[in-house]
Amino acid sequence: MKNTERFSNRVENYIRYRPHYPHAIIPALEEQTGLTPNTVVADIGAGTGISSLPFLENGNQVLGVEPNKEMREAAEKALQRYANFTAVAGSAEHTMLPDACADLVVAGQAFHWFNQEAARTEFRRIARGHGWVALIWNERETGTGFEKDYEQLLERYAVDYKTTHHRNVSMKQIAAFFAPAPCREQSFPNAQLFDLHGLKGRLLSSSYAPDAAHPAYAAMMRELEEIFYRHQQQNMVKFHYTTKLYTGQLLP
Repeated sequence: MKNTERFSNRVENYIRYRPHYPHAIIPALEEQTGLTPNTVVADIGAGTGISSLPFLENGNQVLGVEPNKEMREAAEKALQRYANFTAVAGSAEHTMLPDACADLVVAGQAFHWFNQEAARTEFRRIARGHGWVALIWNERETGTGFEKDYEQLLERYAVDYKTTHHRNVSMKQIAAFFAPAPCREQSFPNAQLFDLHGLKGRLLSSSYAPDAAHPAYAAMMRELEEIFYRHQQQNMVKFHYTTKLYTGQLLP
């Protein structure tokens, strides 16, 4: 399956159950990159629009570049109240955007899918001036009993979890992307609470989770229910995340 098609059948769950980004990334970007409401943002791998939303709420014009048709159409629907959002059919390597059109290029939960060398060349082409780029991830924690059991479930059942997960992107790779300019890393706390229905949706929003047609699906969902009832408090379980923000400039 092509990377650009991995989420085609997961759009509804992705919209409803994926974590958003904490507001704290906005003042951090104001301080680091000079972000203002007048900054034009190119959101690369915009998906269903989750990564575009903090910037739209900040008043920014956002160009949401997304290669997957279903995800892109979902973003257009979800963000239709924002006149400052434009969805663009393109990829990180071929954004279809004009030269020097964006003051800030961002990628939320998407950088690990890119051809990084080609994406760097393309980001430099579409960036204005100093070429500011922000890479953002919600990194799921594995510290609690529930989180450890959930991680083990993924390791048992998720088809290509270990090869496609964003944790496979090292700080060395990120630093190389920005080199020779320095890269700054910041972290912010984030969390989600789910009932059983929401927990199932969260699992199925992941591209590596077996879908209903997979022979392991039923066993996976039974085990997920067991994990939920073992750890639930007041019929809810909690995911903790660390939102990682990497910022730097792409020098010519």
